Amino acid sequence: MPFPPAQRVASFGTTIFSEMSRLAMEHGAVNLGQGFPDFDGPEAVKEAAIAAIRAGHNQYAVGIGQPALRSAIAAHAARFYGQSFDPEIEITVTSGATEALFAAIMGLVNPGDEVILLEPYYDSYPACVLMAGGVPRYVPLRPPPSPALPPQRGKGASSPPSLPVAGGEGGRGDEAGWAFDPAELAAAFGPRTRVIMLNTPHNPTGRVFGENELRVIAELCHKWNVVAVSDEVYEHLIFDGLRHVRLATLPGMRERTVTISSLGKTFSFTGWKIGWSLAPPDLTAAVRRAHQWITFATSTPMQAAGVVALGLDDEFFHSLVVSYQHKRDLLVNVLREAGLRVAVPQGTYFIMADFAPLGFDGDDAEFARWLIREIGVVVIPPSVFFSDAHKPLARNWVRFAFCKKQDTLEMAAHKLRRLTADNRRQ
Repeated sequence: MPFPPAQRVASFGTTIFSEMSRLAMEHGAVNLGQGFPDFDGPEAVKEAAIAAIRAGHNQYAVGIGQPALRSAIAAHAARFYGQSFDPEIEITVTSGATEALFAAIMGLVNPGDEVILLEPYYDSYPACVLMAGGVPRYVPLRPPPSPALPPQRGKGASSPPSLPVAGGEGGRGDEAGWAFDPAELAAAFGPRTRVIMLNTPHNPTGRVFGENELRVIAELCHKWNVVAVSDEVYEHLIFDGLRHVRLATLPGMRERTVTISSLGKTFSFTGWKIGWSLAPPDLTAAVRRAHQWITFATSTPMQAAGVVALGLDDEFFHSLVVSYQHKRDLLVNVLREAGLRVAVPQGTYFIMADFAPLGFDGDDAEFARWLIREIGVVVIPPSVFFSDAHKPLARNWVRFAFCKKQDTLEMAAHKLRRLTADNRRQ
């Protein structure tokens, strides 16, 4: 007789990434789905990890993080944000940002506490809240409004219908969109609200929340005495001259914010799982009380490499943005030519694209499967990042990842141009 899982995990199921990866292998598709680079980060950072291994730094690290890395994280905060943190009592190293998020929620949320989640969300957010016994309160980011759509084809069609190619002033549909309604957000706060979880730059939409939006959040946190857990792992992937504003730099927010980041996204070492939190001493104590029983410590030699990574010169960070903005623009143009409407991302390495102009009669998961089978490109259907009540907002959207080699993106572009050709043949 099989044993059922515990109730706290019974509803979770498996992630969409597993299915998309399986279909990618089955059809030999170009994978623009899961958000990890198909290239390595800087050689100097790799060499630092190798040197640490050879020097015998291979046993347990200090539970809260190696002193050198905590000092490097503090120096990074001072360098880029003018913030001062005490490495001994305000910085904690974790096994990736995902563990930092989990430790923060487990350390701060009591059963019955409400946690506000902006959706679409990183898929671990609701799982963290539910395992802590918290109650998620969902507030959607709403997509840019859709223009009038053409008649749809029936399900099962082998390709989308013929449509004009997107492009040209006034017809691109490139509104940034994906904004929250301040009144809707305010209505989610109440006496049971304990935490709001924020992600900026935002995965999967690519939105970078501006200072005015962050002030709305800050005012509500003050009004209701709420803690903010701010996931900022894409902090250095900002385009078009925009600036990342840390929520914790706003007046009165340092005292009530847990800021989370990691090596993975900025330095292209997602497999190393080196993350951290920065928070005032009382919030740090809560994070550490949970962290010590989750993983206790994370990889020692990779922490040594993290010191080198965070100390790289300004040219590295500038070149990173230039490179990713080039990749973004390449894929945005290809998607427009293929007939999709693009919400051009302000940050991250994801693009949300609306396939409704293709006239495809189906939801985002169905379109994602079709794109793999018929075109050979893997994407992620973003409805998996919404609560049931708001999944319809993502019905016509899919997420593309452009954190790939130039060759990979050009191969995907070649396949996506077949989509345009198929359209024109209909």
